[in-house]
Amino acid sequence: MRHFQFTRFLIFCVLLRCCLESTLFAQQVTPSKVPAGINTGGAGGAAQADFDTLIDLIQSTVAYDSWMENGTGEGEISPFAINGVYADAKGILRFVESLKISTKLQEGTHTRPSQDIADVRLSSPLRFVSLPRLERAIGQHQQERTPLPPEMLTLAGLQSIEYLIVNPETKDLILAGPAGDWQIGLDKSLVSVETGQAVIRLDDLLALWRRPDVSAPFGCSIVPRQEALAQTQAFLQVSGAEPLEPGGRKKWLTELRDTLGSQDVEFFGIAPTSHAALVLLIADYHMKLIGMGLANGVPGVESYLDTVELNPDGSAPAMSVLRWWFTMNHSPVATDAAHEFFRFPGDGVKVLSENELLAARGERVHTNQSEVLNERFATSFTTDFSQISREYPLYGELENLFDLSLVLAIIEKEHLLERAAWQPTLLKDSEVLPLPIIRIPREVQTVVNHRMINRRQIIAGISGGVWVDSRRTLKLETADPDQMPVIDSKDLPSSAESWWWD
Repeated sequence: MRHFQFTRFLIFCVLLRCCLESTLFAQQVTPSKVPAGINTGGAGGAAQADFDTLIDLIQSTVAYDSWMENGTGEGEISPFAINGVYADAKGILRFVESLKISTKLQEGTHTRPSQDIADVRLSSPLRFVSLPRLERAIGQHQQERTPLPPEMLTLAGLQSIEYLIVNPETKDLILAGPAGDWQIGLDKSLVSVETGQAVIRLDDLLALWRRPDVSAPFGCSIVPRQEALAQTQAFLQVSGAEPLEPGGRKKWLTELRDTLGSQDVEFFGIAPTSHAALVLLIADYHMKLIGMGLANGVPGVESYLDTVELNPDGSAPAMSVLRWWFTMNHSPVATDAAHEFFRFPGDGVKVLSENELLAARGERVHTNQSEVLNERFATSFTTDFSQISREYPLYGELENLFDLSLVLAIIEKEHLLERAAWQPTLLKDSEVLPLPIIRIPREVQTVVNHRMINRRQIIAGISGGVWVDSRRTLKLETADPDQMPVIDSKDLPSSAESWWWD
């Protein structure tokens, strides 16, 4: 291969930042001529309470002129331009290169929370949420034809899952963790008032629980098109045969981007219209932005491009495609001797890396290896994940998904539904209790970033995705009894109808 005056190290980064308003819901699909909060159909023709309360909660924080009527009586987000990413009329996501991305929460700019439910909004170091009782409470709202209240949609403000508890004596299955008041953050996600981090969401739990196999792998992948990779290889060879003309770098980058074209978004094991699917995309996208130097990281997490150096002979690194992807950490879940209490490790997310090679026809060849700088970024992101989550709540949403999938894997592996003598018939019924439908782009525009080192141009690009395999990740480890919680009768709610308590 000829040595080019401008050596190019090709990278693909898919930037799929969705409208931050649609981080929660881009659009709710509701039967026409039906009042908000009521869905028709289901067993016995009963009316069902749906998620309109959450839709209203989000709409109340969005400026009126950013909404449009689509002719069906439903609200729809118009084409948007938020934090450097916008969707065109065809729904393809594009990146505004002149802007840095930041979804950091800022004090004093949040929507004031409702004061209607004072108790559930009080801070608690450990809140218990009974899933069977919650299901019965949801059923009561359906009978009364009323929307689900916010405390149900946020699982009583749970901020994370520390414990999963089965109580065969009381026939209960309980989630427990810190909880408190919630609000809409600047990125329109539901976050804790106290910490600014994402809270657990009922719709995420249901989206995962309704999968045909709750322990099967799920995730998303951002796939460059092979023909585009082949065309890009040819473009680099032709354009690199001669030095760039003075002032021609911008034109060259535009031609490279056009040659790369769009990339495809693929989901597996998860409904591609769910909020959970959107979280997978956004978190994967934003992690790549940080790695490309297009979004601010945190101290200790340096972008890949900032670390690249020329080889001793002055040449750029060999051409390859970087892969970064999220997966579950393998820390064991602690349990007691009776396998009734399960304590979560609290470090459920990690980033892996690999260097791929590009064949002549654009095929991506797996190497099962990661060069030092590539691995350094993945390791630093994993190590500082908690700090990054405090800066960007979207990563907290991702970790919540991972924890919920682990909850469901434990429920299946340990036969907790049978031990609790309960079947979540209503919670798992998508017709009786439908979830909001989100329009998620399946195609994204390729974005290129570059860095000049000693007049040599390095262009970096990423592929990857999210892979969650809770069945293979799940490891149970019997813990010291003193390290596990003890619940007696005084810890139970005084009312048989209470589905949460501190």
